[in-house]
Amino acid sequence: MASISDPKLNTRKLLRLGFVPLCDCAPIVIAHELGLFEKYDLRIQLSREVGWATIRDKIAFGELDAAHALAPMVFAASLGLEGVAIDCVTSLVLNLHGNAITLSQDAAKIIGDSESLQAFLASHGERLVFGIPFLHSAHYFLLIAWLKSLGISAEESAQFVVVPPPQMPLNLKAGHLDGYCVGEPWNSIAVLAQFGVIAATSAQIAPMHPEKVLMVRREFAQSHAEQHKRLIAALLEACRYCGKAENRAHVIETLSYKQYLNAPPEALRLSLAGASGGNDGIDERRADFTIFARNNTNEPSVDKARWIIDGLRDSGLCKDPRLLHRASTLEVFSTEPFNEAIRICDSIQTENEHKNESEAEPAIQ
Repeated sequence: MASISDPKLNTRKLLRLGFVPLCDCAPIVIAHELGLFEKYDLRIQLSREVGWATIRDKIAFGELDAAHALAPMVFAASLGLEGVAIDCVTSLVLNLHGNAITLSQDAAKIIGDSESLQAFLASHGERLVFGIPFLHSAHYFLLIAWLKSLGISAEESAQFVVVPPPQMPLNLKAGHLDGYCVGEPWNSIAVLAQFGVIAATSAQIAPMHPEKVLMVRREFAQSHAEQHKRLIAALLEACRYCGKAENRAHVIETLSYKQYLNAPPEALRLSLAGASGGNDGIDERRADFTIFARNNTNEPSVDKARWIIDGLRDSGLCKDPRLLHRASTLEVFSTEPFNEAIRICDSIQTENEHKNESEAEPAIQ
């Protein structure tokens, strides 16, 4: 394994890799902690960011080379839905699922009851307020779909406000929000503090949906193609590590560190086991709450891209059919670097296995 002082390693460009403190940043954190970036001949500087707008802006202005990002962000940036178009791509899906909808105790009592909800809305004369971490996000798609399944018109009965993920529980407790959709551990933290109730998980609302990806500018992917592929390979190995049940305790301990999530381990244990439904919000654990590696999770496939494009259309965030058609042809989800990264990852892992077997063989006397 290469070290940071390796002369060969130091000739490579230092890559700045951003992440937001959520459980699904685990592959990035684990790759750093296990020395996987060095193993793949990379120099990486991690940068913890407060929210997704910061990630978007730092990618746009070149302050980050790559980032943990919401899957719809890559399309929104490339199509110019947030302003000036920034040509971005992803060649790695970091996880499927991982979000939940959390309600205040008061909201949880009325939202499942149509008559109580209508009476509440009539008496208050205002809409329910839901927090989301970013407008162009699976969180927005999921909330709209969930409200629709309950017979609630999001357009008539709900207001959506953007709140950084770590700030959602406190805003719920203070009464500024009736509920929110966010990644973990910020749902479980509200449940443990007994002021929040998990109403649904993203695995229940949209099974197998893509959640976070590795986002880069297309120019970076082309001009630093080898480093890009090695970065994907290192994170792919980390995803596989995070996906194994026997590694969960180590992942939880590592994420709890101050420089990463700075969150209670008990909340992370709930987060990585998964939570759904019930009066207390933690009655059921689901193995598929967050999927890091199995079921072709990491492939930036056409069906995953289609889910995002459909979400942009159905949510009303992109009503222009020309832009939606362009989204289908842009190859925002780029498979060639992913396929190359798989070959690199498998090759290096095989080499290490052979090396370990060789070292384990007894010397011939």
